[in-house]
Amino acid sequence: MRILTISAGKVMPLFGNHHPDYKSVASAIRKKAVSALDTPTTVDITTLGVKGDEQADLSVHGGIEKAIYVYPAEHYAFWNELLTRETKQSVHLEHGAIGENFTIEGLLETEVFVGDRLRIGELEFAVVKLREPCFKFNAAMRYKGATKAMLQSGFSGWYLRVIKTGALAAGAQIELIPGSRETSIAQQNYKLLNNRNQKDLWE
Repeated sequence: MRILTISAGKVMPLFGNHHPDYKSVASAIRKKAVSALDTPTTVDITTLGVKGDEQADLSVHGGIEKAIYVYPAEHYAFWNELLTRETKQSVHLEHGAIGENFTIEGLLETEVFVGDRLRIGELEFAVVKLREPCFKFNAAMRYKGATKAMLQSGFSGWYLRVIKTGALAAGAQIELIPGSRETSIAQQNYKLLNNRNQKDLWE
C-alpha cells in the first residue's frame, strides 16, 4: 500500500449544464499532481490538508474533518471506460481528476473502516467518512451520470483527518491501523445509495 500521487487544486470557475440553477460554480475539484512517483517532491501536510490546496465550499469539502480526500488508483480504469463510452470520446484521466489529494494503491473501500488510522511515513491520519458526490462531480467529469455511477459502483474514496502533520512525498508506504471496525466505507456508501432523500445527488 502506497501513495502514487499527491495533488492540490485552486478554486476556479467550473462550467457545465449539470445543475438547473447554475451554469458556472466555484470549485477546486480539478487537482493537479504536486508529487508523483517520477517526481517525488516533498509536500507539507497541515491539519487542513495538502499545503496550497483550496476548497470552494467548506461546508462539504475541506476543513479539519475532511482535510485529505483519498482515492484508490484501481478505480481509474472504471472511470476511463465509462466516460469513454458515455461521452464518445477517448478519456484517460490523470490522477487528481476525481478531486482527490492522495491517489493510492493497495487499499479499497471494502477494507477501510471509519475510525481506522493510516500511518504514512511519520504522519498519521484518521478515516472519517466516504466522499459524497454532488453535481460538481458531474460537471468535472462532463457526464450527468457521474455521481450516480460513483454511488452505484461504490468507488467513493474517503476523507481523512490529519492526526500528525509533517511532510510527505509520492511513493510513501501506507500502514493501516484498525479501529473498532464497525462501519466500512463500502457500507457507508451502500446506506447512502439506499437513501433516496439524497435528491441532489441524482440531478
